[in-house]
Amino acid sequence: MRILLVEDEINLSEALVYTLKKNNYIVDVAYDGITGQQMAEMKAYNVIILDRMLPGKEGLDVLKELRNQGITTPVLILTAKDSVKNRIEGLDSGADDYLIKPFAKDELLARIRALGRRHAEVIINEEINIGNISFNSLKGEIKINGQILKLTSKESQILDILIKNKSLVISKEQLMEKIWGFQSDIEINNIEVYLSYLRKKLAMVDCGIKIETIRARGYCLKEA
Repeated sequence: MRILLVEDEINLSEALVYTLKKNNYIVDVAYDGITGQQMAEMKAYNVIILDRMLPGKEGLDVLKELRNQGITTPVLILTAKDSVKNRIEGLDSGADDYLIKPFAKDELLARIRALGRRHAEVIINEEINIGNISFNSLKGEIKINGQILKLTSKESQILDILIKNKSLVISKEQLMEKIWGFQSDIEINNIEVYLSYLRKKLAMVDCGIKIETIRARGYCLKEA
């Protein structure tokens, strides 16, 4: 599971990253609201942990904008604002859960597990229709004309990001960050290898979509 943590308190952020990684989560961090929103808009996360009081852009404004864009990633608000009014504001803005600082580590982990299960139940039954195919990212399957084409985990993640950002140019660096994480030691040229495999599989069927290479910028998925 990949988590986006948007938290400007450095000490707390570092402690949370340590705890989450120790529990086998992949974690990306943003320290301000604007960067957090940009990262969340990549639609590459299973859960977002979002502080309310952030520099650049307030947490609830980030959340409202994500929901206005149709981004349904579960969001856990993490904040010191503990009044009933504050909680109602958070939930009415589109939050899925609300946890008050200070909090117990085990409770945070339990809430993340619950949000992750809920999101997975939605995704597993959710197919994206594009071109001539139906794509299920969690199962890593493409359906076309009654046939099923299986993708590897990395191929599926790449295709999922490109589909959800259709017609936008996604750089190698963005794919690297969203799939392998900021701390990965994988060579960036390996992205080309996975894209080559993915393109070959898509070429085997009349998929109705194509992945274009935009010179010096990255990749863009378009309907043929």
